[in-house]
Amino acid sequence: MRAIELAGLQAWPGIEMERDGQWVLRAANGYTKRANSVQCLDPADGENAAARLAAARRWFETRGIAPVFRVTPLTAPPILEALRSWVAFDHSRTMAMDLAGLDVAFDPRAELMAPDDPRFLSAQRVLQEYDDATVGKLSAVIAAIAVPAAGVVIRAGDGQPVAAALMDIADGIAIAGNVITASAERRRGCGGALMRSALAWAKQAGASFAALNVAADNPPALALYGSVGYAVAYDYHYARPSSP
Repeated sequence: MRAIELAGLQAWPGIEMERDGQWVLRAANGYTKRANSVQCLDPADGENAAARLAAARRWFETRGIAPVFRVTPLTAPPILEALRSWVAFDHSRTMAMDLAGLDVAFDPRAELMAPDDPRFLSAQRVLQEYDDATVGKLSAVIAAIAVPAAGVVIRAGDGQPVAAALMDIADGIAIAGNVITASAERRRGCGGALMRSALAWAKQAGASFAALNVAADNPPALALYGSVGYAVAYDYHYARPSSP
């Protein structure tokens, strides 16, 4: 679990990151909760939890970002106590799998490119329905990634993107993110082809394990990831202050 979380910090970094013991604070102009949250990586690091939580809240507020705590099974018990007045939301799951023996191939429809390639950013813009400002925030996070990474895009016959994903490899763990399939193409095999292609690249690039995060209330995504070999490893959620 800790290895997955540490890999996730590298695969989806904040533009600004700060450590407080085993607490990690990261900010990325508000793009995604994961890159704009604080989390604890050691259940033994709960000393002065209330004061440190208040300091973390101020850290985000001075950057114009809503304070968010990412609550995983690694969160120290005193932190959980200090978070009792906060509101839990966006319950999610981390899914993972060992890549040893996984037989996947890069789909002939898939295109592999650098994450900062304009073609990948354009595919994300179209599929995620991002505006210019959001694409700029995504680009800034991608620019902060310092581990091997690739963008994968699948297109329809007319050249329009129908599915896209980002895959990073940190400490041998392949972390998938920004996975999206056009609504009209769901349940037609594009998502599976996309994920198998991304995993094929990751294995070839040296990854031995894979993980990703998915909303707990997204059955189609859970089924898609399960179909290519991922299994639930642990649950987590986010928490925010109950009042300004």
